[in-house]
Amino acid sequence: MSIVILTTGGTFDKIYFDANSEYSIGEPCISSILDEGNVMSDYRVQSILKKDSLDITHSEREIIKKSVIECEEERIIITHGTDTMVETAKFLEDVKEKTIVLTGAMQPARFKKTDAIFNSGFAYAAALSLENGVYIAMSGQIFNSNNVRKNIDLGKFECKD
Repeated sequence: MSIVILTTGGTFDKIYFDANSEYSIGEPCISSILDEGNVMSDYRVQSILKKDSLDITHSEREIIKKSVIECEEERIIITHGTDTMVETAKFLEDVKEKTIVLTGAMQPARFKKTDAIFNSGFAYAAALSLENGVYIAMSGQIFNSNNVRKNIDLGKFECKD
């Protein structure tokens, strides 16, 4: 079973240059994370954006959706910034016959302390095992796209209810 990983940037791939928090979005980190995790199943990585999620526009969400629809794989992981991940997940809800799992990181993958490594493996397992639909894999949980929010104060994702 093959998986495609579409990368859009976000904190996951951020590179910080100084203590004043100037950053850029670097090359996707997910391949090296999965290689270090000794993932042997078939996957490919496609970078479609390199943006902070707060800067993703409606037309760029259209690019994400088009990329999802056009890929031949039925199982898709999207690495995405956490600030607008829920909005993108909701935007993808009308895509049928695909399992789409969005994940990201609260701390960049290049940092020593990061949730990116865990989230990558968690999203990978989720993409392999879930039925068709749109999900968010964050904070050690799988959320449906229509019942999740980012709790900024606690630094985690949670159910809206």
